Amino acid sequence: MPDSAQYRVSQPFHLAFPVNDLAAARAFYGGLLQCPEGRSAADWVDFDLYGHQIVAHLAPNEVAAAATSRVDGDAVPVRHFGVVLSLPAWRELSERLTAAGVHFIIEPHVRFAGEVGEQATMFFTDPSGNALEFKAFADPTRLFAK
Repeated sequence: MPDSAQYRVSQPFHLAFPVNDLAAARAFYGGLLQCPEGRSAADWVDFDLYGHQIVAHLAPNEVAAAATSRVDGDAVPVRHFGVVLSLPAWRELSERLTAAGVHFIIEPHVRFAGEVGEQATMFFTDPSGNALEFKAFADPTRLFAK
């Protein structure tokens, strides 16, 4: 197995996920989250999510409710994705989403306060019910700290 430290140089990830409405996905990811749109076809569209490639595929039968798991007192959707941002970028996004009236599954707050894994986090869903988490660390070197 390769040493994960060799991959710590920031490389974009790719994630494909189902949606039930491409127009709603474009409004959410391209509009609200301000992700530039990349290539697309009749049944998919890709977006630049903070330098990472995410692809919304029209697949209404694949969109389903997610189970949750308890994390620091919150019911966290087990199936979710997102990005670790700088703390200022996280605050700006949190304020923009709050001002837009986004319904948060888990309101923006600090999790694991005073612990090595202390992080700002927030959870919300896209129009198809896909859960997203955006988080930030005051000390980014603590991302994988135990």
